[in-house]
Formats: sequence, C-alpha cells, structure tokens
Amino acid sequence: MDAIAYLPYGCWWSTPFARWQGGLAELHSLRFAARVAQDALSAREIEPAVLDFGVLGTTVPQQNCFYGTPWVMAMLGNADVAGPTIAQACATGARILAVACDEIARGDASVALAIAADRVSNGPTLVYPSPANAGGAAQSERWVLDNFACDPYAGVAMIRTAENVAAQFGVTTAEQNAVTLQRYAQYGDALAKDRAFQRRFMQLPLDVPDAQFCKVLRRMEGDEGVHETTAEGLAARSPVLEGGTVTSGGQTHPADGNAAIIVTSADRVADLTRDPAISVRIISFGQAREKVAHMPAAPIPAARRALAQAGLGIDDMAAIKTHNPFVVNDIVFARAFGVDVAQMNNFGSSLVWGHPQGPTGVRSLIELIEELALRGGGYGLFAGCAAGDSAMAVVLHVGDPT
Repeated sequence: MDAIAYLPYGCWWSTPFARWQGGLAELHSLRFAARVAQDALSAREIEPAVLDFGVLGTTVPQQNCFYGTPWVMAMLGNADVAGPTIAQACATGARILAVACDEIARGDASVALAIAADRVSNGPTLVYPSPANAGGAAQSERWVLDNFACDPYAGVAMIRTAENVAAQFGVTTAEQNAVTLQRYAQYGDALAKDRAFQRRFMQLPLDVPDAQFCKVLRRMEGDEGVHETTAEGLAARSPVLEGGTVTSGGQTHPADGNAAIIVTSADRVADLTRDPAISVRIISFGQAREKVAHMPAAPIPAARRALAQAGLGIDDMAAIKTHNPFVVNDIVFARAFGVDVAQMNNFGSSLVWGHPQGPTGVRSLIELIEELALRGGGYGLFAGCAAGDSAMAVVLHVGDPT
C-alpha cells in the first residue's frame, strides 16, 4: 500500500497535559509550544533549518495568534518558513497531519512540522462590533465556555449529543462506568516502570517557565489533574442531565498542552529517524459528518472512509486509538465495527489525560505509533469526533522499512 508521506521514527513529542486552571494555565500556548519544540528538536539533534514547511493547529485564540505559523516557526528557530494556521475543533490534530502530508505528497516540501497548541484555561472573551444594535452596543462571546455550552446549529450542548447517541444505541450508565474503569487501567499501563511508555515521546520531567518565559517556575512529572477512579466512585455519580446516562466520570476534562509530529518524504526519512529499523507510513485519511446532535457517532463513518481509502478492513488493524470525550464514543464505535472495546486505547486516551483540543489528536496519533512499535508493527487506526457532529480518521502503518 502506497504511503502518502512518512514519519521519521521518534521525531514527535508531546508535553504532559494539565487540567484547565492547572499548572499550564498562565502560559501563552503558542510561545510555550515553540519553546517545547525548540528543546525537542535540539534533543533529537535536528536543526530547525531543515524544516521547509509548517502547519499550526490551534483552536483557542491567544494574543498575537494572527501571525500563527510564521511566528511559531520563527520562535523555534526558523524564520524562513511559512504555512497555514488551522482550527477544526477536536479534529485539528488529524487535519494538520493531513495538510502536512499533502504538502509532502505534492513535492512542495520535504520536511514539514505539524504542531498543535491550545490553552483551554482562561479562554478569551471576544467583543464583536454591532453598529445596528441600539446605541451600537457590541455583542460578546466567551470563546471556550459559550461554545462548550451550545452548538449554534444543533442548538444543544455537547453532552446532549452524547445522550442522543447513548439513547440511539441503548448504552447504559453501568456500561459506561465499566469501560471508563478499563480506560483508567490502560492509562495506568503507561505509568508503569516510571512512565516508561510516556517517556518514549515526552521529555520528563518538563520544565515549566513563568508567564514571561524568563525562568523555570516548576517541573511537571507527568499529566496533571488525572484523578483516581474506582468502581464505587463512578457508581456514586449521577447523570449530568436529568433522565440521562452520562456522568462526569464518563467524560473528559478540558486541558492545556502541546504536541508535534515531523512529516517527511521517503528520501528524507533516513536523515532524521531515531531508529532506521522502524518505518512509519501515513496511508489514508477519512472525514465524515453525522446527523445533527449525534457527535459521538461521527468517528464511525470517518473510520469507514479511511479504511476504504486504504483498501483495508477493521480486522487488519493491530491497534485502534480514539479521541473519546465521552466513553459513549468508544462503546458505539466498538459495536459498529464488532471489535472488543477493551482492546482499544491501550496506554491511555483523552478520556483520562484530558482534552486541550488541537493537541489531543496529535498525542493520540503518537501513542498509537508507539504502541504499534512495541507490538512489532502493523496497521493502526485513529478516529475522533469534533464539534459540529464531525470526525476525522487516520490509517497508518508501522513496520520494517523493507
């Protein structure tokens, strides 16, 4: 199967994620991402000058984000590179990878950086001029909170979409609690042996600068804000919506952080890879939109499209990773494809480590690749929903370069 583009092994990274209003809440997300990228490139002995394309994914505005990718690339050490800045809600991570792959496939670049950064904490309040209002009174929007609360087209909050899908598929609270416990146990595997799995792609501990980026303020040992979860604790929680099934235990939490992946052409992989025995190929992408107010079901058609583009079936996948803002997502996905829900999302998922939006899919893809590397290779599928009842999916392959 032909590759769209290649990922040189080990040329990716992610910060730990911090629950919103936590340890990363005061940092400008783009400046922080550039600082982390600069350190990550140095640790991999990659000169920023080798990058000839950049694409930034970010969904929560930060001061001066108008300058987007060119600014981030300059801050990390390459002021000669431009590129787009993209926001596709929770599908941003998969989308920036697709854009980078397209640039490589067209021959317009040979080494591209797909970098995502968001700080959901302290999201801005935007004021929009409205001269037609009485007295010219402006309209305002709390970028994070108001959009979490209501999809302007569907007219409902995101949690209502989860309840709609749970009702459609007959998913109970007890079933959600059982799978939630599995997800926390899987995340526990990533913490074993002093976070050995996460150290494959995270620099730990991570130095956290002060808000002015002048000095190191503290160190992060790993993800922050992940709470101990028990069967008894989950059972004690009531559904968030009256008459519903989804509790606070069965959904993710907003978070802050950043992540990045380097994408290359076939002839540049050998120059950058950290392990020439491992090949990582991007095979296909899929996008879909589900019926109104049924967001958690959208990864199903997106995954089907990605698999069809790859000429593969779900049984060909050695590992499956999902963005699961609600555990309902995983339950209905597993039912639709006839796979064991307990075998998805090994080593963790956004349900547990949180959702900073743009970087979420990037970290999920990195973890998928590392899981496949530990397994000795194979095909992997990532799928995740996004605002607007939409989703994106990615099929990739990890294996021997020959």
